[in-house]
Amino acid sequence: MSEIAQRLRADQVTARKAGDKDRTLVLGTVLAALKYRELDSSKPIEDADAIDLLRKQIKQRLDSVDQYRKGEREDLATKEEFEIGVLRNYLPPEADPEAIRAAARDAIAAGATDVGKLMGVLMGQFKGKADGKVINQIAREALQQG
Repeated sequence: MSEIAQRLRADQVTARKAGDKDRTLVLGTVLAALKYRELDSSKPIEDADAIDLLRKQIKQRLDSVDQYRKGEREDLATKEEFEIGVLRNYLPPEADPEAIRAAARDAIAAGATDVGKLMGVLMGQFKGKADGKVINQIAREALQQG
């Protein structure tokens, strides 16, 4: 079991004992999704898998916040934001955008001349360390400048 999954499980037990139903529910949902992914892939979950799943869960909730705000359901948007805050605690620190820019410049100098090739190089280096949207934006900027 990954280190992140172990932290999630331990924190779920702590939240359950403290009577924190909201936190218990969020952590239980993520743990269930991790277990499903583990069963689906027939291999143990690693931290990179857990990070990927957490990022997807956060992205889904961010989309929900936008929809709830458009529908004037601030109560539900606030609930989703709470869940996002809980999930972000389990993500490693984001990679510095300057490090991504430097890697993009290096990859362009090495021959990555289009977004697809550049993204392949950058995602290989920064997967799990930065949001794909941020990497894509930096890649596009670097290609325009380069």
